[in-house]
Amino acid sequence: MNTRRHFLRSLMVTAGAPVLLSAKAFAEDAKPAELEETDPTAMALGYKKDTTKVDGTKYPQHKPDQKCSDCALYTGKAGDASGPCTAFQGKIVTAAGWCAAFAKKPAAAPAAPAAPAEKK
Repeated sequence: MNTRRHFLRSLMVTAGAPVLLSAKAFAEDAKPAELEETDPTAMALGYKKDTTKVDGTKYPQHKPDQKCSDCALYTGKAGDASGPCTAFQGKIVTAAGWCAAFAKKPAAAPAAPAAPAEKK
C-alpha cells in the first residue's frame, strides 16, 4: 500500500538522482580551458602566449625575462609548458607567456637554523 510519505520519499530520490549523478560526472570531467589571446580578459591584461611578442611601447613595465612561470598568480607545476593562472579564473596559460598582472614570485625563505641543544 502506497502512502503519501512513501510517494514523497520516492519523488525526492527520483528527482535528486540525475542532479547528483550529473554533478559528479561534471566534476570528474571538468578541465580548465586554455586561455586564448582573444579572450576579453586576456586582451584587457595584454596576455601573450610568448613573452617575446609583448608590445613594449604599450606595456612599458614588461621586461623580457618576465614570464608566467615566474609569476605569483601562476599555479602550474615547475617545468610544465602550461598551467592554471588565478588572474584568469584558473584557465590554462603558457609558462612562457606574460600579462600586465605579472607579479614576481617571492623568493623562497631560507631554512631556519636548528635550535642549539639545551644543556642539563
